[in-house]
Amino acid sequence: MPVDTIRWTGKSVRIIDQTLLPNKLVYLDCRDVETLWQAIRELKVRGAPALGIAAAYGVMLAVRRFKGSDSAAFVRYVCDICDYIGRSRPTAVNLFNALNQMRQLALNNIDKPVVILRAVLESEANAIYEEDRAVCRAMGRHGAGLIKNGATVMTVCNAGGLATADYGTALGVMYAAKEAGKKFKVYALETRPLLQGARLTAWELMKNRIDVTLICDNMAATVMRDKGVDIIFTGADRIAANGDAANKIGTYMLAVLAKHHGIPFYVVAPRTTFDLKIATGRDIPIEERAAEEVTHFGLRPTAPKGVKVFNPAFDVTPNKLISGIVTEYGVIGKPFTVNILKNMS
Repeated sequence: MPVDTIRWTGKSVRIIDQTLLPNKLVYLDCRDVETLWQAIRELKVRGAPALGIAAAYGVMLAVRRFKGSDSAAFVRYVCDICDYIGRSRPTAVNLFNALNQMRQLALNNIDKPVVILRAVLESEANAIYEEDRAVCRAMGRHGAGLIKNGATVMTVCNAGGLATADYGTALGVMYAAKEAGKKFKVYALETRPLLQGARLTAWELMKNRIDVTLICDNMAATVMRDKGVDIIFTGADRIAANGDAANKIGTYMLAVLAKHHGIPFYVVAPRTTFDLKIATGRDIPIEERAAEEVTHFGLRPTAPKGVKVFNPAFDVTPNKLISGIVTEYGVIGKPFTVNILKNMS
């Protein structure tokens, strides 16, 4: 399918401005790390794997303006930049994993000249990008077997090419199933309050000629009961060591409904989304976003001025509601605590 979501041009990080989809397909060139930081914060680039790539390339943007030949000062600068980018969004662990890779690489090569350090970091950032492309294809292959011919699939938010280097996690499974010749249809939840399902997932699936029907989030139970949903796939922004998974707000609700209706619920995520330092989902930091995302629809107010708002961007689905986790290594089943460690070690 590929969607050219993010790439390094040598002078800028070129991203699709996802806030303008589906009405406009606009590429934005981030030529400095501050612009990229803001793009991450404002969801112009989003999705856990894509955020990891953006973070690595953000380091590249920053080090281009470092002056001087002091390697130790250069490495301190890299560490400071990694800390700065890490403050953009708190939940997606891929962002921090990529930053830690870049930081550690700089520290390990502190004895090298600055020109070599720059080249090493650029090579690493490009490797993170290429690895994501390969990993997404592998997850797609492993997950495609879970979709039966004629199946009805459900998903929430956007876990497609727009959230990764080019193919997607949850949607990558669907793309691989289509490439295998399977016929199926998809119900995509709109995903309030920012409508990633409506604006992004519906756009991607239609672009790739996959039968998609858009529904409001609060229609999910009725659709499960009346439309014969066979399987649900979602992405994840962070997965704890026990398999608890943080994803876009509304995913937990979907998993509860799936359990009630006896529908298998799968999370699709790469190794870089697992945080084995966190025992359970209770320890996953959850980003809270601006009240205006809930009180306004676009620029139009939809709630009384001054009303109190609770707006977490993510929720955590407990492992008991998850049927399996599709990774580049295969499908991890229960018991998750044992099998995640076995697959990640």
